[in-house]
Amino acid sequence: MTIEKISLFMQQALSEADLAEQNGDVPVGAVIVKSGKIIARGHNKRELTSDTTAHAEIVAIRAACQKLQRWILDDCELYVTLEPCLMCFGAIIQARIANVYFGAYDPKTGACGSVAEMATLKDSELNHHTSIIGGLLEEECAKKLTDFFQKKRCCVKLNKDNREEDKEYGQTEK
Repeated sequence: MTIEKISLFMQQALSEADLAEQNGDVPVGAVIVKSGKIIARGHNKRELTSDTTAHAEIVAIRAACQKLQRWILDDCELYVTLEPCLMCFGAIIQARIANVYFGAYDPKTGACGSVAEMATLKDSELNHHTSIIGGLLEEECAKKLTDFFQKKRCCVKLNKDNREEDKEYGQTEK
């Protein structure tokens, strides 16, 4: 895979992240590629669906399995804007995805080197191994997340300030 193709697929994952943000979710996006073509897309839908497991990777894996009518995706690659967590890494292994490319590292829940290093477990400990490359379009992916959380913190502070102001002037919430 050429760096131009990898960059193109990462850009598509970033577009998916934008869709997550539009729905009020953490902006993480993913695409699954087979034979150089995108066959599935996903973005975080936890807020939209009230589903803890609706991470971008899981949504994309489910879509790819439905499209291909099989659960083994050993001829596919996953491109995602954020380092997969333990749950998503487990799904990647179960789906037997060949290669994973990700953007930003996740220092709190990342399972590909940041918090855990699942990819380096001994051969006897996993039934499948996937190749992982991180840090692709890292700055752009990280900025999208940083901006999202800054806006979210700003809104929380603004709402708190407004509630305190309402109390100060004798207004109450109904």
